Amino acid sequence: MRWFGKNERREIWDEALQWPIGDIEAAKRIREICRSASDSAEKVRTVVGPPSGRKEKHHAERYERAARAAMEIAMKISDDLMRDAAVRQIVDLCVSANNLKTARILFRAIQAASIREAAFGDHPALRE
Repeated sequence: MRWFGKNERREIWDEALQWPIGDIEAAKRIREICRSASDSAEKVRTVVGPPSGRKEKHHAERYERAARAAMEIAMKISDDLMRDAAVRQIVDLCVSANNLKTARILFRAIQAASIREAAFGDHPALRE
């Protein structure tokens, strides 16, 4: 509950989707999710060890929910190139949260050479 009787803000990844949606709409939704969660991902990056404070836990849970929702949507995209671009967005989110394990796993799913090379250029840590 927030001030003045307002309900807590709903996140974009918590909103129900009416399937089927097109590939373009799914990719747009993933981009919006990743942009919305980027602030929490940055805050998760600065935490050393497991999150201990209330705000740290909130940001960690928020980032994880967003990444999970984006991955679920990406699995349903049928166009290979569009799916690769969407997965690249999720990789960027994971790298910004310093979650390199998940980022590397997702990176291996990218098949388009141009998108892989662009990801390598932006995130050299993915080469390891």
